[in-house]
Amino acid sequence: MAEIGPNTRLRVSPFYEATIGEGVTAFSPYNAMLMPVSYGDPDAEYDRLMNGVAQWDVSVERQVEIKGPDAAHLVQLISVRDLSAIDVGKGKYIPMCDHRGVLINDPVVLKHEDGTYWLSIGDNNILMWARAIAAERGLKVEICEPDVSPMAVQGPKAEDAVAAVFGDWVRALKYFWFAPAEINGIPLIIQRSGYSKQGGFEIYLRDVCGLSRSESKTL
Repeated sequence: MAEIGPNTRLRVSPFYEATIGEGVTAFSPYNAMLMPVSYGDPDAEYDRLMNGVAQWDVSVERQVEIKGPDAAHLVQLISVRDLSAIDVGKGKYIPMCDHRGVLINDPVVLKHEDGTYWLSIGDNNILMWARAIAAERGLKVEICEPDVSPMAVQGPKAEDAVAAVFGDWVRALKYFWFAPAEINGIPLIIQRSGYSKQGGFEIYLRDVCGLSRSESKTL
């Protein structure tokens, strides 16, 4: 069977070495990165998600950072939701449509401070889309992909697992709310979020281009 591996068109995440060490058996290309999709036993993975806790590298959920005097205006332009009431430290699910009304992405927006937002995107080039709209409208914004790599912790025991590492304060986070933290000197954002109804968190590593296997296993 043909294999997909890292190359100049497919980046790896900071968790890549740890993922290999833990026995990943399959990757899929996503947002010009390699996304781990299987560890060889789907029944066991399903059981952990439904009854325990599952930890998953979702660094492929790239962030689009929008900041500047017109950042709030641009984020509202590219969202179909009313974001006028979003507060700092909170996020919202925002479907995004093109000029024809066709859904092109459905990220979560995180408001870090007045004038600074992250879009945690799916598999699509929203970075270029946002830049194009900003340029066409003459908006005063800076748009980039920051060095941020999310890790998902999901399942009914996810809250206990995350609280054991970071403290019981994480239990007070409401859905899509987030707060800063750190581990081993690495700055993080912890958000109650995720892809499963069992609940969980996404932990965003900031400003780190690579971790050793031992470092990434602490997360």
